[in-house]
Amino acid sequence: MKTALYFDNADGFGEWRILIGTNATKKLREFRRNDQKKFKVVYKKIKELSNGQFSDDNQKRLDGVRTGVPIFEAYIERDLRLVYQIDCVPDRDTEVIIRIYEICPHTQLNRIWDAISHHLSSKGQEYIQRCAYRNKPVHPGNTVYLPAVFPLQVHDAVVRPPPLALGDQEMDQVRPLYINDDAVAGLIAKNDVQHVFELTPQERKIVECTTSCYVMGRSGTGKTTTMLFKMLGIQRAWQLHSEGFDTSRPDMPRPRQIFVTKSSMLANKVEEYFMKLLESLSLAGCTLEELARLNSRHVDRGLVDSDDAPDTQSGIPQRYSELEDHHFPLFLTFDRLARMIAVDILDADHPEAKRIAKLFMQSNDPEALDTFVSYEVFANSYWPHFPQHLTKGRDPWLVFGEIMGIIKGSEKSLEFDDGTLDKNTYCGLPSRSNPTFSGQREIVYAIYEAYSKLKRQRQHHDVADRSHAILKTLLGSKSLKGRQVDFLYVDEAQDNLLIDASLLRLLCGNPKGLFWAGDTAQTISAGSSFRFDDLKAFLYRTEVDQASHIVRERAVTRPASFQLAINYRSHGGIVNCAHSVIELISHFWPHSIDSLQPERGIVDGLKPVFFSGWDKPTAHYEQFLFGAPGSHIEFGAQQCILVRNERAKERLREQAGDFGLIMTLYESKGLEFNDVLLYDFFGDSNVDLSRWRVVLAAITGEAGHHNQSRLQAPSFERDESRYAAICSELKVLYVGITRARKRLWIIDKSEKAEPMRLFWTSRSQIQNCTSGADVSHLAVSSSLEEWAESGHSLFQHKRYTQAIHCFRHANMPREVRIAEAYHLRELARATIGVSPLGEQRRAFAKAADAFVKCSGEALNRERLQYNRTAAECYIRAADDRKAADAYLNAEEYELAAKRYRKAGIFNRTVDVLKSYSKKMSHDCADELLTVCRLYYCSKEDEKPPSLLFSSMEEELEFLEAYGLDVALVVLYESHGRYVEAGELHLSEDRPLDAIRVFLRDKTNGHAVRRAADTLLECLWKHCSFGVARRALRNGMPKTLISLSHQLPLDPLLLRARDEIKMFQTAAVEELNRVTLESLAEAFMTRNENGAVLWCLNHVFSSLPPLLPATMENFALFLRKFYTYSHLFYTVASHNDPVGGRGIRKLFGIVQLSDDQYVMQPGSFILATPSTASSSDGEQTNPSPYSHGQITHALKERVRLHLRYQVDAETLLCHNAKVFSQCLIYIITGSCNSAKCKQQHVSLSSLDSAQYNARIGIHLQQMRILQLVYSAFPEDDIGGWIAHLYEAFFPPFWAQGSLANLNWSSIQRSQDGIRVMRNWIRDAIYSLEPRHSDDFLTDILRLIRLSSAFGESDALRNANCVRQPCPGVLFRSPGRYIVADMIDSVQSSAESSISAGTLGLRHIIRNNLRVHLSVLCDCIEEVLSAYVLTLRFKNNPGADSLHDVVLPRSWLIRNNKLDARKEVKLIDHLLDDIQYLLEKLRSDSTEDNLWLTHTSVTPVHRNVFIARICRMLCLASYNCPPRWAGVKAKISNTLTHLRSNDPTRLTPNIYRKYAEASREGYLRVIVAYDEKHAIPNLLHLVCKGTKLGTSHFATGWRIRQLSYSRLQELPALLASPLIAARFSLSEEAPASVLQLATSPPAKAGQVHPSVGNEPTKAHEPPGDVEGPLSDDHRGVANIIVTEKEADAVRLIQRVYRQHLRRQKLRLERSTLEAERSAIFAACLKRARASGLARGFYRLLYLGPLPHLLLALNKGIAIATSVKSTTKIPGRLRREGHERLEELGRQRSEISSILEQGYELRKKLSPDSLFHKNRDVGALKNAVLQVKEFLHRIPGDAMGVPGEVDAELNVAYKAVVT
Repeated sequence: MKTALYFDNADGFGEWRILIGTNATKKLREFRRNDQKKFKVVYKKIKELSNGQFSDDNQKRLDGVRTGVPIFEAYIERDLRLVYQIDCVPDRDTEVIIRIYEICPHTQLNRIWDAISHHLSSKGQEYIQRCAYRNKPVHPGNTVYLPAVFPLQVHDAVVRPPPLALGDQEMDQVRPLYINDDAVAGLIAKNDVQHVFELTPQERKIVECTTSCYVMGRSGTGKTTTMLFKMLGIQRAWQLHSEGFDTSRPDMPRPRQIFVTKSSMLANKVEEYFMKLLESLSLAGCTLEELARLNSRHVDRGLVDSDDAPDTQSGIPQRYSELEDHHFPLFLTFDRLARMIAVDILDADHPEAKRIAKLFMQSNDPEALDTFVSYEVFANSYWPHFPQHLTKGRDPWLVFGEIMGIIKGSEKSLEFDDGTLDKNTYCGLPSRSNPTFSGQREIVYAIYEAYSKLKRQRQHHDVADRSHAILKTLLGSKSLKGRQVDFLYVDEAQDNLLIDASLLRLLCGNPKGLFWAGDTAQTISAGSSFRFDDLKAFLYRTEVDQASHIVRERAVTRPASFQLAINYRSHGGIVNCAHSVIELISHFWPHSIDSLQPERGIVDGLKPVFFSGWDKPTAHYEQFLFGAPGSHIEFGAQQCILVRNERAKERLREQAGDFGLIMTLYESKGLEFNDVLLYDFFGDSNVDLSRWRVVLAAITGEAGHHNQSRLQAPSFERDESRYAAICSELKVLYVGITRARKRLWIIDKSEKAEPMRLFWTSRSQIQNCTSGADVSHLAVSSSLEEWAESGHSLFQHKRYTQAIHCFRHANMPREVRIAEAYHLRELARATIGVSPLGEQRRAFAKAADAFVKCSGEALNRERLQYNRTAAECYIRAADDRKAADAYLNAEEYELAAKRYRKAGIFNRTVDVLKSYSKKMSHDCADELLTVCRLYYCSKEDEKPPSLLFSSMEEELEFLEAYGLDVALVVLYESHGRYVEAGELHLSEDRPLDAIRVFLRDKTNGHAVRRAADTLLECLWKHCSFGVARRALRNGMPKTLISLSHQLPLDPLLLRARDEIKMFQTAAVEELNRVTLESLAEAFMTRNENGAVLWCLNHVFSSLPPLLPATMENFALFLRKFYTYSHLFYTVASHNDPVGGRGIRKLFGIVQLSDDQYVMQPGSFILATPSTASSSDGEQTNPSPYSHGQITHALKERVRLHLRYQVDAETLLCHNAKVFSQCLIYIITGSCNSAKCKQQHVSLSSLDSAQYNARIGIHLQQMRILQLVYSAFPEDDIGGWIAHLYEAFFPPFWAQGSLANLNWSSIQRSQDGIRVMRNWIRDAIYSLEPRHSDDFLTDILRLIRLSSAFGESDALRNANCVRQPCPGVLFRSPGRYIVADMIDSVQSSAESSISAGTLGLRHIIRNNLRVHLSVLCDCIEEVLSAYVLTLRFKNNPGADSLHDVVLPRSWLIRNNKLDARKEVKLIDHLLDDIQYLLEKLRSDSTEDNLWLTHTSVTPVHRNVFIARICRMLCLASYNCPPRWAGVKAKISNTLTHLRSNDPTRLTPNIYRKYAEASREGYLRVIVAYDEKHAIPNLLHLVCKGTKLGTSHFATGWRIRQLSYSRLQELPALLASPLIAARFSLSEEAPASVLQLATSPPAKAGQVHPSVGNEPTKAHEPPGDVEGPLSDDHRGVANIIVTEKEADAVRLIQRVYRQHLRRQKLRLERSTLEAERSAIFAACLKRARASGLARGFYRLLYLGPLPHLLLALNKGIAIATSVKSTTKIPGRLRREGHERLEELGRQRSEISSILEQGYELRKKLSPDSLFHKNRDVGALKNAVLQVKEFLHRIPGDAMGVPGEVDAELNVAYKAVVT
């Protein structure tokens, strides 16, 4: 490396090596530019000296003192001279060289050279002798000499000369340069190259050190120089080797060297300097022509901020791993290096690593830029938000440094998971090594906690977060990508955190290739706080740890440590003063700073001047500084005033105006000035005087003329923590002092400055200046060039306000505007996090506009960079369009296109792509082209400015890949492919568009049918059951109906045509019920019940007005309504209604999967019952329902709607007159009630057909009600039992009776009877005596109905019979009259008639509330039993009933044909009848006797009197002659009905009865029946009897019935009723089965035989004793055996289990249902295909359903994700900002779905894949399914856990 730095002279030069000073170099460059002739003369003179031509004019001694080192001048021409010295330079040997100091006119030579000669003589006598020694001339007699060479030896002791103060120009001459032919070549080529310095011995040691090293030195001691020279030597050595000069290492690779520093400006300057040095070495050997051509390669960057240049323009890759050998050496900031590593970390799979790395990426995103917390952000945006009691009196700069450097950036922080010291650890740090806040640790930690909390809330990060994040990744499982470097150079190491050293160490693979340089005394960078001793210890521990983990342990070599003590920046006066500050720090806080030997300047100089006593009222220092009022004094370009902070700077400007450069100490870091004024440093300090006085303890001598009381210092040892802040203050003071090169003035009026002044005075290191002293003004003038140079320097250091000041003085308006633009940007940046967003944007917009103006005045690179900077500011101003325009002007075409795209200006994006795509990266151009295609293909109303596709195939492929169906449809339609376009519309759920497209090709039958199918599907969806008709004329239904009229019907199937007509019919304004009903009938013939129900629902949506309807019309209505209701009931009672496609279609249910369904919003199921027929139903978002949920919801909703509709229909029936006939109108032919609710029917029309029709509509209505009753068993049906009773047992005999019942004339009579029997049974069981006012009427009705229709067993077991009842229903002694009435009707016991008699007596005599007609029915029942029994007792033979004339209704009950029954109480019955008649005549029936539909009027009473009279006449006529007493009693009763009041005639309706004789009763009856349509009387004639037979008149209409045996009569009289009753008797009732037994008859009880003895007429009434027994002809009590009971219980248990299983099936989860369905399919397929038994069959039937279920669910999830990534829709909702992301998502999800479909096809139960029974292939399939599920994107939850569980079942069973 040594030979690489130092060359032999080149051609044309001699043996003398030449070193040239800076002033001489400048002069040579000036001659080269401005005076070529003079340049050649000087060049020739230098060449002569190089060849040793020391003639008299070439070597004339300048120094007057001959005892010093000789200084010579050489004549050039006229007045021009060259000043040089023969110097002695130690190298391999000590050789003499020529050192050129100056090229100047002879008149400018002064006595300075004597001083220099005298100063150089301090190197010793040996040095003087060697400089003066000459070899003998080369040729005797001439003046050509060769240089002498001396052996290396120790110099003599150096005698320090008296202080020497040199001027600025002379100081520049002291620092020499090597120069040989490469330097001259650089001058010839006009290259701004630099040349290698002559190094001091100490610097040589550092450069030539072969191990790692630490170089410490105060500012200006040349640390960076040694680092740079070492890099240069290594690089030059490799170059020599590669060029063949060095063959010792044939395989020497190119060294990878990285120079790292905190400052970007320093990195750029060092790189520039390095390249110039390297270039100067490389220029040797070039011809003059070649060198001249190199001039064109050097282009000035212009006035730009180096940080603005993007990483991509540097030629350095974005990733560290992509660095190659040709990229080295590298000069980078630590931030840039960390970004390169972070980009590599982005490739990590760990999401946290990606998130962290993104924090440190270079980005134009304002949010990303705003997330970093610098000191400025901390001070402006965080510090004001902390509690005031924490921040008061504390410097945010120091606090930030403590947080970053100690709490978060120290070595100990790596021991904590969160990268921060905990409170106990921090507060326990020793105060000597960390003195800054030793007494305020808890407060500082509280500030840190507040900072961390706020930072988390804002999602910000700082430098420590970045370093910890990267270290955590690299020290973990993730290794560094890319090759490690060979040499790492870290300059200004103190500006980094200590933990940064760990990251940097990881980059270097050579443990001997580390170079650390810095000075902890100038740690002014906010956030840094460490010593080199800490760095050494930390890195040593790191080396030991790394060495212990490698396979071959290597010895750890401690790096060498060097110190540079010579300060080349400042002279001795300033250096000594600065060092005294270091001594103070070392004295009090020896562990807070590295211990170094004292530094010294290369020359002595003036001491700093301390102005004291200027605080007196008579002192006017302002005049001294700034001149008298009215005068204007300005500081020069190389003069600066340093103040402590911004407040002090503003205060000074307000006080003195803009008179010079004013900077804060923080701003001055890295800058140098000839003269520095340190203004009010102590006065602005936060430390009080009492603490500043501690420095007095370091005074050892006298301090001027001050008394000793002022020197009394506080005890530092007594309270060290109290003075900790002084340590930081002194470090800042050191920085301020070392900014000066020549002169330093300290002005401070504060008493706090006095301790330091006394300290410096005691050491004679300052010059005290009082107010009375005569001191010249500080300000000096500067030339325009000097102002310009200073402005450029300040600009490069980002001190824009100061640069503006300099450029104004340099008369450079363009540069002023540029600096102002950058200053505006700085002001805008300062608003971030402080000012409102709008104000921030305005500030950035202002800066951007300024840069645009600057670009108009700039050329080449400046213009491009200003436009780029303007673009970045426009971005922050949220003006993307202007940003894009600026980028375009900056020729940043890729960024311009991206910004146009971000602004949504896609036409400009396309233009840029069209014009500049070749100048953009291929990936970016493709991405932007894709997003433009996505945008324009997603927008129907915008067209691209040019073609986006080269062919239709390319467009088709693109549109299909991204699912841009709208554009794809347009493409299809443009090529006439309507069916494909329509199918695409359907696949994207746009049926309307599909229909319209299909209909564009009406000549295509397939297209028409697809249009019809789609239309009907939509109609069923949007016009499903329950949608109101008015809704069909609005919105979507209206559109669909309109489309239906455009549809040709001829090509369609009949079903489709009828359904379309159905919807069209329902949509018209006036509903055509007839058409709908006919369509319903047509649908019914084809078993299309869904369409039937839809039609009838609209037919019955509003019930017709049936109040005046005829019986036939009403019966027709009921039949249709029953069909409608029964269809409803079928759905409600269906086990799985949702399983049928027709029901799903009818109710708008859409099946998503085997167990997931959705419903159309506002559908019937989601609406409330009251709004079922309204279009305003509840609008609910379609959400998936399970099979069980939808089934339950549907059935419940149908039940409710069924009840709602039937309730409405029932109300209509209640109001309809056809169900009840007006009795008054029947009798009188008129009705005076205007509000009569009963039907007015003439007496002549009351025939059997009418009677059966009335029964028919009642049964039909009962069938309808039964549908509701089955769904809602709790509903009350008692009212309709009364209606039914009145239909079967009309109040007037002319209306008909059971004898007229003809089941064959009643449609569906069997169903009606079944329903009726169920109702009767349930009514009996549900009857509660205590809860009904009309219980007696209800039970009497039920007794008769149950007797007539075979439900008598229910009465024996009902609660109303068996349990205690109200006492009013009991007759003495406790006999229950209900039991009496049951026995009288149903029992065949001998006392049954007597029981009925006694029951009636209790009712009549006690005036119990009872229905009058029902009471008459019961009387007639008992009386008819008496008449028949009397006939049987009179003549027990077959002809006992011969010649009787009776109503047919008296003869149809078989239990009446029994001669054993008692008749002894007949007189009591007749008495009770007479009592009732009198009561009816006396108008006293209002309280207890009542009628349905009307009150009991006199007319009604007369009607029932007539009815009773008729039954009495029949009884008298048919009573055997031997029962004369009965006949007499009847005759007497009828006679009493005659009116004795001449004014009040006997009512005509029963007058004939009252006035008739006994023999004329039959004639009267026939007379009254003359106008009746129903022949009621029957004349029985026994065949073969010897008894006489009566003959009646032909017109009497008495039918004769002949019989042979009594047993034939029931069948002959009432065959239809009996047949129906017995045909249903064996059917199980629908009611709840009851197990009960009746009490057995008493042992020994004998049934009475038929006797001949008449009952005693006057026997008093009594109770029937003992239980009633039944014979086999009656309805016996149910006697159940134990075996039968067990069978019933088993049936009940099995049925309940079935119900539970059904319930569980409906309630099971979706996954269970779907899994069961898949298993069923697998099982069916296994059986059908004959899958052999074995392991694969087990897998096929076991894990495979789980696998398929997981796969199906995954496909469903992916499909759902795909539906949310539809680009056009999201583009409308969210805008264009996320188009790229949407495109990627769409492409990815399409790929995922394609994989899922392939897997499902492959694994489906019927796939051929299973035919091979390959278990290995099945394992691979399981793994593929697992991969598929993991690829599915989603939210934070990802794939649901239940799906993952299904997959795990298959995975464990098949794979593991």
